[in-house]
Amino acid sequence: MVFELDTNRLEFPHPSYAEEDGLLAVGGDLSVDRLLLAYSNGIFPWFSDDSPILWYAPNPRFVINPSKIKISKSMASVLRKKTFSFSIDQSFREVIQLCATINRKDQAGTWITQDMIHAYSKLAELGYAHSVEVWQDGILVGGLYGVLIRGVFCGESMFSKVANASKAALIYLAQEIELRLIDCQFHTDHLESMGGEYLSLTDYLAILTKDQRHE
Repeated sequence: MVFELDTNRLEFPHPSYAEEDGLLAVGGDLSVDRLLLAYSNGIFPWFSDDSPILWYAPNPRFVINPSKIKISKSMASVLRKKTFSFSIDQSFREVIQLCATINRKDQAGTWITQDMIHAYSKLAELGYAHSVEVWQDGILVGGLYGVLIRGVFCGESMFSKVANASKAALIYLAQEIELRLIDCQFHTDHLESMGGEYLSLTDYLAILTKDQRHE
């Protein structure tokens, strides 16, 4: 069933109550506290300008284990040539803006609304949201952003202006940042080709809530 959130109460239903398509709740707001509560419980917002705020908790979840990321021979060759350079949190606002506006094959419009850009930029200012930037000759050509919760990077979106730039960003994220898991949320063929796999909601939540101090 789909729950209606009260903007005056900071709470979510348990993610196990989500519909088959992952939809769990509607309404609420994009405040820092609500977003952090959502991500801490395996829930994330996904909606468009012409709809209310929708909250999802898909089961199973599509994830990448950083140690198992797949790098094709052609991609390994690209990385060896050092065509790209990388940075972290250097241009968060530009990355999210490009994720929102870049043209994508077989996709009309974007789900990254201005309200979401403002909300996630605030998370970035507070150190909860992060970006990976991919540069070529000093120009930003690719990147990704997401929310980091207890060692789990909840990926929100990525973009690429040149071939292989978004792939390079994901590989850099997996190899250069110490993470338990990369949460891709939903399946895509592209992410599957890079090592993405399904994980049950129960197992996902167990990883998300595990105390890192005892690892």
